[in-house]
Amino acid sequence: MCGRYSLYEDENEELRKILDRTEGEFKIGEIFPTDKAPIILEKSGVLKPEAVVWGFPGFRGKGVVINTRAETVPEKPMFRRSFDTKRCVIPSSGFFEWSHDGQKTKYQFNLPESKIIYMAGLYQDFGDERRFVIITTVANESMMEIHNRMPIILPKGRVRSWIQDGSVAADLLRAEQPQLIRQKKQSTPPG
Repeated sequence: MCGRYSLYEDENEELRKILDRTEGEFKIGEIFPTDKAPIILEKSGVLKPEAVVWGFPGFRGKGVVINTRAETVPEKPMFRRSFDTKRCVIPSSGFFEWSHDGQKTKYQFNLPESKIIYMAGLYQDFGDERRFVIITTVANESMMEIHNRMPIILPKGRVRSWIQDGSVAADLLRAEQPQLIRQKKQSTPPG
């Protein structure tokens, strides 16, 4: 699962460039479900960042759906059409997860030697509002001690092909995820 992520531009030139080009207003810092944050999507053949609300409307209007499983995304009615035609990338400076050991310790996960993480996502329009979800997969060794799911992390060189090439996107749903580093953070758990 991915229930919060970070968007800090300090000392992060690559992320700062994306934020400077993003259309619309958005939040900086710790991103929560229902916040507006930048995603990268295709418009008229060009990749552009746009501020979009995190979370599809929930079933029967209750809550929001913030993640979807890579294993079922091509078949689930809520996500199938988005997977076919509305794939996006969520840039971040890391994501958070809490331990399930009774202590509820907050950890931030990052890529070693990188200040940016590109997470695979989907978007859809609901009325006049555009929304996105993050795609998760089974956690690898670097994550499984804390949680059994993790976001699909895209190599920088695969951002364009994730968005524009359906067969590459299908392969990336099953790709091995990179090893992450984690750091303890101070905070209260979600919910």
